[in-house]
Amino acid sequence: MIYEWLQSIKFVWPENFIFLAIIPFLIWHYLTSPRKQGAMLSSALVANMPKTFKVKFRHLPFILRLIAITCLVMALARPQHQTAMSRSEGEGIDIVLCMDVSGSMGTEDVKPYRFRVAKEVAIDFVKSRPVDRIGLVIFAGEAFTKVPITFDKKTVLTQLNSLKIMDGGYLEPGTLIGEGLAMSVNRIIKGKSKTKVVILLTDGKEDAPPTRIIDPVMATEIAKANHVRVYTIGLGSNLNTADQLVRGEGGMVVRNYIDEGLLTRMAKETGGRYYRATDKQSLLAIYSQIDGLEKSKIEIINYKEVKEMFLPLVLAALGWLLLEVLLRYTVFRKFP
Repeated sequence: MIYEWLQSIKFVWPENFIFLAIIPFLIWHYLTSPRKQGAMLSSALVANMPKTFKVKFRHLPFILRLIAITCLVMALARPQHQTAMSRSEGEGIDIVLCMDVSGSMGTEDVKPYRFRVAKEVAIDFVKSRPVDRIGLVIFAGEAFTKVPITFDKKTVLTQLNSLKIMDGGYLEPGTLIGEGLAMSVNRIIKGKSKTKVVILLTDGKEDAPPTRIIDPVMATEIAKANHVRVYTIGLGSNLNTADQLVRGEGGMVVRNYIDEGLLTRMAKETGGRYYRATDKQSLLAIYSQIDGLEKSKIEIINYKEVKEMFLPLVLAALGWLLLEVLLRYTVFRKFP
């Protein structure tokens, strides 16, 4: 801690350290000049004297003078304690990541498998948005808010890292794209940001149980009415194979199908875009494009906090000089 503090000390006029050259001259003069006070005595005489306080510390006044001179020279070099400061200011964007966690997200056509790639890229995206509020909504056969929109990126990242397909079995099977979007819009409209964005990622089409309340068309209209821009991403290979083995529960099979028409319509009608991701690299490129389209207004302020340190050194020098004078004309006035 002390080392770090010393590292932040800067001398504005370091050329004044040249005055320290006077110290060797003072030492030479002290050693060669006769001292009436008896500060300098022959080694034989000192050896025969009783080891009193005065004998042991006979050079103390001179040492105190050297310390005082050193402090004054350091003060002349004008030391400053400098602390670099930076601050980001600006208007962030409210973003909700709406992610499909249905069973088909375990398909391995996007290596190592779709869901893991979606998580990893989403985590990188969150880290790249320092001033935005971000929320997380997941959906399968029902929609669920994992994280309301927040500035707390640590919470968002923790929830993304712990996310599982079907949210660990708590969600019903199915793919409710409409209710996922509607839940996302419901969360984001409570924010105060002028720009509101939903990034909806899915690997399938609307697969709704009879209990569905909101379909994708209605959800899109809700987003439009609340001025929420929706970017949709279809994740999956371009292969049109009928069935692919899903990683996980019982070796179930799923149809490799993405309703690109629906996703395109949802994005277009809300002012967003539809993207198709066939591997991790293309998904990274998509998030990068969205990142470029939805830039926050950020103002970076950099400044230094400077504290002058010469005054404590001047006061210390005066203190050492005063102590020297007191000792020289009291304790060491007579020697031995």
